[in-house]
Amino acid sequence: MAAHKESTMLEQLRRWRRDFHQYPEPGWCEYRTTSLIAAELSACGYQILLGDQVLSAAAVMGRQIDEPKEKARAAAQGAPQAWLEASSLTGLMAVLDTGRPGPCVALRVDLDAVKVQESQGAQHQPDQQGFASVNAQCMHACGHDGHAAMGLVLGQLLAQQHERLCGKIKLFFQPAEEGCRGGKAMAQGGQVDDVDILYAIHLGIHAASGELVVSPTGFLSSTKFDVEFHGTPAHAGLEPNAGANALAAACQAVSQMLGIPRHRDGLTRLNIGTLNAGAERNVIPSFALLEGETRGASAELNDYMFSRVQQIVDGCARSYGVDFRIRKQGEAISIENSPRLVHSVTLSADRLGFHVIHSRPFGASDDAGYMLERVQKRGGEAAYLVIGADLAAGHHHHGFDFDETAMVKGVSLLEALFVAALQPPAEITG
Repeated sequence: MAAHKESTMLEQLRRWRRDFHQYPEPGWCEYRTTSLIAAELSACGYQILLGDQVLSAAAVMGRQIDEPKEKARAAAQGAPQAWLEASSLTGLMAVLDTGRPGPCVALRVDLDAVKVQESQGAQHQPDQQGFASVNAQCMHACGHDGHAAMGLVLGQLLAQQHERLCGKIKLFFQPAEEGCRGGKAMAQGGQVDDVDILYAIHLGIHAASGELVVSPTGFLSSTKFDVEFHGTPAHAGLEPNAGANALAAACQAVSQMLGIPRHRDGLTRLNIGTLNAGAERNVIPSFALLEGETRGASAELNDYMFSRVQQIVDGCARSYGVDFRIRKQGEAISIENSPRLVHSVTLSADRLGFHVIHSRPFGASDDAGYMLERVQKRGGEAAYLVIGADLAAGHHHHGFDFDETAMVKGVSLLEALFVAALQPPAEITG
């Protein structure tokens, strides 16, 4: 019976994961994914609140999209029209209230893909089996397709059992995790404020299939930023002295940023991912845009890095006589799991045959931290779990793929955790 359930679950998970993989959507553009999940969970009896009802619009970061164009693309790729048109912001929360007193238990998963062109190599399974990305320069290179599939299938499994459960189930499908742009907005939307237990998950991340990291460490605080330099154009041959070179200011700033001393008190990181400037080879560039990020092992260390970035940009702009604008495009904070929840997860994972690893460095950032922190500050418990999965290539690599059977173990664990927390109190008999 257990083997049949696992086989059925793998079939469902694989179907959804491969569907999401074939039609990846970058942050704030997840209209198709959102609409499909909303339609499926609504049919299971969940109340659906779409992005506009779940996210704080004032806290949305890094959203520069052509909404009509993205919705048209999503419609052409099979998004249910009614759900597609019901919201401007992507993402959703699905709620199932049993009507019986009990805790509110929640899961947060992410939806968005990465701006990477997917491999067409002979060894790349998605391409060889016909579910590689059809959207140019966009692919699920971080496992969010698996996360979304796991959240959806978990929701279906819990709905089938709701009559014997108490309390409330909340499933959060967060947009724009890449670049850390959507987590704060979802936290500040207030829908986590009644949550007693919140889980967030990630596949892979230094963990092999069969492993479970119950208390990952080393989550980096991060600031994602854009810097615009505005100069003055001029003829590069006739009167270069009349121009103010925005490209030169940006290049100098990049060079100096990369030379920021790393901090003695802990890990710090800086990366400049893009630099775009100029229009003609014989025109002094009047505009430059660079996109970068800082990270630190703590908020203080990240603040140190970003404050130095701001000082450098100001100085370089003054030196070249140009104006500048810095915009924060995303943020993340560190994460610490609730100890009591770590204990209960460990017990359940042991029973399911996981190789439990108590602690292992995560080494990256995830804006789920804002949601976990908000639950914890209101007296609830929260935990971020790394579900091991063998990888074909590293995260954000064009050949990324993962062991799909890892999703089955992950959903089985989450189902066990939800059911255990939502069991009605034992009746007292005389």
